[in-house]
Amino acid sequence: MGQLDRISQEPGVMGGKACIRGMRVTVGMVVGQIGAGHSVDEILADYPYLEREDIMQALRYAAWRAEEREVVLASA
Repeated sequence: MGQLDRISQEPGVMGGKACIRGMRVTVGMVVGQIGAGHSVDEILADYPYLEREDIMQALRYAAWRAEEREVVLASA
């Protein structure tokens, strides 16, 4: 896994969830936006204080966390 120097976790910020650079923007929010079909450029336009590398690191962090444990999904 590459360096994740833009991802922070602090108990007093957003309930300790992984955030972007200590801001009140969670990794989950960024990943949710991508999952909803928004492009990186759309997210950057909606959140001008974010940078492209913030989004890339959020996605890398989420992928790393997803590999940490097995999650059983309900059958369709």
